Formats: sequence, C-alpha cells, structure tokens
Amino acid sequence: MVMIDHKKGLAKKKQAGFHEGQKVALLISARTEMGFTAVINGTHKGILYKNEVFQPLKIGQEIDGFIRKVRDDKKIDLCLQRPGYKAIDALSRKFMDKLQQQDGFIAVTDKSRPKVIADLFGVSKKTFKKTIGNLYKKRLIALEKNGIRLREKKEKTLPGAQLSNTNMNIKGDGVKFLSY
Repeated sequence: MVMIDHKKGLAKKKQAGFHEGQKVALLISARTEMGFTAVINGTHKGILYKNEVFQPLKIGQEIDGFIRKVRDDKKIDLCLQRPGYKAIDALSRKFMDKLQQQDGFIAVTDKSRPKVIADLFGVSKKTFKKTIGNLYKKRLIALEKNGIRLREKKEKTLPGAQLSNTNMNIKGDGVKFLSY
C-alpha cells in the first residue's frame, strides 16, 4: 500500500505504515555487496548501505534503526542514526559528554579522516560536521587548529561597541565581553 502525505507542499511516500525518520526494530539478515539486508519490525525487508554503517554488525543481530527512505520501487532504505537534523541533537549530547570526559579538548577537526571520526563517534563525517557546526553556532565549543575545545566562558556581543578593557576581545564589527 502506498499513500501520499502532502505536508508543506512535499509528497512523502509511505508503504505499509512506514515513513521517513520512523524508528524501527531491525534484525540483520544478510551481508551483501551493497551493505546489509535487515528485517524491519518482523514484516518487511530493507537495506543498510555499507557507507552508512559505522559500527560492526553481525547476522542475527537485533538493533534499532530508522527508515531513511521508502523508494518509488517500494524498497526501503534504512539507517542506524536518526536521519536529518534530529540526529544532531543526540550526537551533540554525546559529543559534549565526550569533550567533558577528555578534559574539554578532543584532537579531531573537520579536516580529520572519516575513519577517525567514525571510530570515535560512530557517525559519518558529514553528520559530525553538522553537529560541530550546530555546537559552534550555539557557542558551546571553540574550533582550534588541532582540535575542538569546550568553551567555559559565556560571551555577550555588542555590535559596533568601541570600548577598551582587558576583559574584552575585539572581533569583526563588535566587541565580545567575557563573563567570569
């Protein structure tokens, strides 16, 4: 059964009640050239592509996963991390915990090799970069040449302010006041 759900002008195809981003129970059933096939909620088959799997999987293993896409040919693409930006929140917490465990610094950057990122965080480099960008925008981390540092100081920015004090950093168009 295929249904079309129109939200915000976009059509999303659904099959047998499955929809993109839905959390499902997976049973790894076989390894293929493309990755792994898995039984979804005991009723349907789907595929986990090997370039999106960042942890060891075994035939017969039960694991939670997500519907990445229900394709036009009615096949189902799967993933192990929540797709899109919903994954970023969970990974942000994991990343911040890891930073705190490492005394506030991790020697990994957006230039690190994908395998290093996958080994440390179990995610793709693309997802890692989205997460880092999100944390940086929230001013929770500082990006350094050799890694990422947890920010401990809160900053308040006043655009165009021209004051001079030892507790200020002047950057760009404004002044950043450091709170201690």
